[in-house]
Amino acid sequence: MSDTARQTGSFLWRLAHGRSLELGPAAVIMGVLNVTPDSFSDGGRFLAPDAAVEQALRMVEEGAAIVDIGGESTRPRFAPVEAAEEQQRIMPVIEAIAARSDVLISVDTWRAETARLAVAAGAHIVNDIWALQKDPEIASVVAETGAGAVLMHNSRDRETEPDLIADQFLFLSRSLKIAREAGIGAEHIVLDPGFGFGKETAEINLELVARFEELHALGAPLLAGTSRKRFIGTVTGRDPDHRAVGTAATSVALRLAGAVLFRVHDVAINADALRMADAILAQRSRR
Repeated sequence: MSDTARQTGSFLWRLAHGRSLELGPAAVIMGVLNVTPDSFSDGGRFLAPDAAVEQALRMVEEGAAIVDIGGESTRPRFAPVEAAEEQQRIMPVIEAIAARSDVLISVDTWRAETARLAVAAGAHIVNDIWALQKDPEIASVVAETGAGAVLMHNSRDRETEPDLIADQFLFLSRSLKIAREAGIGAEHIVLDPGFGFGKETAEINLELVARFEELHALGAPLLAGTSRKRFIGTVTGRDPDHRAVGTAATSVALRLAGAVLFRVHDVAINADALRMADAILAQRSRR
């Protein structure tokens, strides 16, 4: 295993509101909070603001350093919502969490205006499933606010390269160029290979797990977002509500391959699994 994959180094991720987060020495968990009626595994459970805030605080207690809040489902064949509805769902939740906790808040959106309002309300990170390539104004919002940015590879609705890693480099290199031209510093960027987003078969997603270390050549910290994804269900035979153990297995594999940030629904089980992965990495680094 390469030195890069061991993640013995440290990267200080610069975020909005003067905050930062150290990535590398220990796995960091981003808890998923879908304030939607139709997300693939937890749709409707946290649509009410009070329920969403309590879930956020529960995830913090279980070990999440970041809570990622989304107001539009991004599951396959999802029904898009208008920006106003997305904002109506998430803004009260962001404001309430910011008032009750110092946890880092991420907003899961591709819309520039939603991102701008969310950061003004207390969010620190913009998590864009289109990696700055859908709304031409969102890169400027990230640059102006100093937010951290998660740029995710997305294979939906476009022609892709035959080799999945070549396509990762093609798509994400374009996003990194957009970020540079907008004035977003490298210290603000994390990359996400986008498990499940246009990657329709279990074989493709498993290949992405197996070849994950190749993505370090992009030169940015890497996020793993496998939580409850369909390919885990294909392998385990479990429905979305019972894929926590399968998710934790992929979290460990990806941590050993160099991922530093993990976006998950089931925080406690992944926190335990990642502590074990970190202990293994620490032992290897001492040898």
